[in-house]
Amino acid sequence: MTASPPSASTDATNGHAPDSGSSPKKDDTPDPRAQQLARIYALLRLTLVITIVVMLIWVVGDVLMVIFAATLVAVILHNLAGLLERRTHMPYWLSLTAVVVVIIGALTGLIWSSGPEISEQALKLRTALSEQAHNLRDSMGHSSTGRMILDNLPTTLGGNEQAASSGGFGSLAGSMTGFVSSAFGAAGTLAVILIAGLYFAISPELYVNGMLRLIPHEYRHTSRELLLTAGRTLWAWTAGQALDMTVVGLLSFIGLWCIGVPLALALGVVAGMANFIPYIGAFVGAVPAVLIGLSQGTREGFMVLGLYAAIQFFEGNVMAPLIQRHAVQMPPGLTILSQTIFGTILGIPGLILASPLTAALLATADRATPKLKDDERV
Repeated sequence: MTASPPSASTDATNGHAPDSGSSPKKDDTPDPRAQQLARIYALLRLTLVITIVVMLIWVVGDVLMVIFAATLVAVILHNLAGLLERRTHMPYWLSLTAVVVVIIGALTGLIWSSGPEISEQALKLRTALSEQAHNLRDSMGHSSTGRMILDNLPTTLGGNEQAASSGGFGSLAGSMTGFVSSAFGAAGTLAVILIAGLYFAISPELYVNGMLRLIPHEYRHTSRELLLTAGRTLWAWTAGQALDMTVVGLLSFIGLWCIGVPLALALGVVAGMANFIPYIGAFVGAVPAVLIGLSQGTREGFMVLGLYAAIQFFEGNVMAPLIQRHAVQMPPGLTILSQTIFGTILGIPGLILASPLTAALLATADRATPKLKDDERV
């Protein structure tokens, strides 16, 4: 008679638990204290990175602006050469050479044909603006309100305030003075930007790959996508803004010529170039024309003011929406805020380059961060 195998109950009574064939499971619940320390570490690391970036911008802001301006030039040349390469199937180096030659030839032809006239009008415009500013200051000095305004304006803007150079408009003027009176000066800085931009455009992969090698391996793919996104955004913003500047300059020239305002060509060029700076540039470009118009008479001055108001209305409600469909859409409030911040920190160069820099930052942030779900939206 064979003995039956011991049952589970017998093993249990003997103090031996039945073998389930697996070891006891470990507790996978994360330690709350470790999670809190990880969050604190991430916050401190982010704070340190932001502090270092802010200090670099504050200390070497002018150098960073030169590098960014050269990058913007390289993006323009590279994309123009790419368009020509795709249409003509020429090698890239030959397409880039053709683009540079065409640009230099166009500028040379413009200077050769219209240079003396533009220079003469520019000198007349400067003289006329100086006279108008002197007359305006004299007229303001005869009233109590005008004297109060002059006493609170810095000397760089024609006022009497001497201690305003530590902030506000004074800091902008001081930054501009430092920028112009640097080791190279304005002309040398422009030459450095153009030459560096040309070299960047000749072999962009050399510099981009060099930057990617400095980034840890696990972040290189994401960094590459962000760099490409920033480059595409800068090209889209520049192309759209160039079209906008051309339209504003032509409309200003035609309108001023029809009104009979002198120096219409120079004023149109000023209006078009000033429109590189969104919103603020519209006022900068309109002030000289209004002053010249007022010198011809009150009627002409109001006609010029109405002309520029109509042009800006057309640009803001017709041109800008059409351009933003194919380019970059930037919130107006954020654009003005970025111009204020970069202008205060970096002076005039920061004010000029604030919009393309903000567009690139917005595009990279949009690519790097996840989209909001429907239940997370306001």
